[in-house]
Amino acid sequence: MKTSARTCLQRLALMTGLMLLAAATASAAAVASARPSQELVILLRAHEAYAAASAQSTRVVSVRARRPLTGELTVLPVIGRRVGADGLKWLRVRLPGRPNGLTGWIRERGTVAGATRWRIVVSISRRQVLAYRDSRLIRVFDAIVGKASAPTPQGEFFVEEIVQLPPGAAGAPFALALSSRSDVFQEFAGGPGQTALHGLANIGGVLGTAVSHGCVRLSTDAISWLAERIGPGVPVTVTG
Repeated sequence: MKTSARTCLQRLALMTGLMLLAAATASAAAVASARPSQELVILLRAHEAYAAASAQSTRVVSVRARRPLTGELTVLPVIGRRVGADGLKWLRVRLPGRPNGLTGWIRERGTVAGATRWRIVVSISRRQVLAYRDSRLIRVFDAIVGKASAPTPQGEFFVEEIVQLPPGAAGAPFALALSSRSDVFQEFAGGPGQTALHGLANIGGVLGTAVSHGCVRLSTDAISWLAERIGPGVPVTVTG
């Protein structure tokens, strides 16, 4: 009877594990498939972001027209639209920086509309990066994620800019700088604690482990593949 009970418990544990794995996979797929195309907006000038679609509401942050690392125009995901009481068109956008997941309303004037068919999902538990296009899973890459003392931030973010790094730089050859910031480091290596997907060059690590300071490390082939296809504004969902 004891052996039989032990066997039943082992089978139940196995089934539970498989169900949890399937649920995690389905969850990641659902996140990516929910929105096959993401509306973007390109800023032609600096914008003030507000808590509501009104310049009389609380100012959230001022958004630069160009990104600090590359000088490229700022591109933001659009998650809402509204005509304000002033008769002007407003856009609700995701914003870079702290606190993570920040959103705000900007005037549509002084922007250009865009869109992307790409979406990235980072699964911390599986230590993988999944690339979707038109809601279809295109590639899966093994990754290194943040260690327990410096975890990779979870939530809805986006690619701020794509940086080509010199051969001797840590994380070369590319970094996809994200809108998220470390929950542990207010600054890191002279920067604002910004997280990124980047390479392994000059920094190392074993794919499939959790040893980074919060960034997501990928093989040279993987980060190069992404850098060729992913542009600013592409949504990045980081799940547990």
